[in-house]
Amino acid sequence: MIKPLFQKIIVAVNGSSQSLHAAMYGILLSKQYKCEMKAIYVVDTSTLKQLTISKIFYEEESRHYEQRLCDDGNRYLLYLKKLAEEKKVKIETELKKGAIWSELIKSAEDYEANLILVGGKEHPKSNSTIRYDKISATNSEIIGSANCNVLVVREADIEKLFKLA
Repeated sequence: MIKPLFQKIIVAVNGSSQSLHAAMYGILLSKQYKCEMKAIYVVDTSTLKQLTISKIFYEEESRHYEQRLCDDGNRYLLYLKKLAEEKKVKIETELKKGAIWSELIKSAEDYEANLILVGGKEHPKSNSTIRYDKISATNSEIIGSANCNVLVVREADIEKLFKLA
């Protein structure tokens, strides 16, 4: 018998609806396949440092903005804990600071994740058979650097599915 394709899932959360949908998808996967899940929110202190060095932010502004991002991150992670609890799924959460993609990759390696979930933009309804995707630079870095599978979640009806599960 082969081992399950994934036992540990990491989901990248940034507060966007796409990342929250990826987290809902992950909760449903964890419930269905009885695997472990961890949600990571990374405060992008790397960009904040660049903005401070470039004199776009003053040091005090940067610290204030970083604290607001930490507060937001903790709020999103708490929300995901409540969603997981609602579905009787255990979820670990972690707030990290640094460059988003590298912190996420390091967390996935430390956690020994088999799958990373990231949110992707839903395709608009179109008659065209050709669709072009522009993935974010961060998602591109995650996909290119991960040592495990990466799934871009675009499930249009995830909120409905989540309510039904």
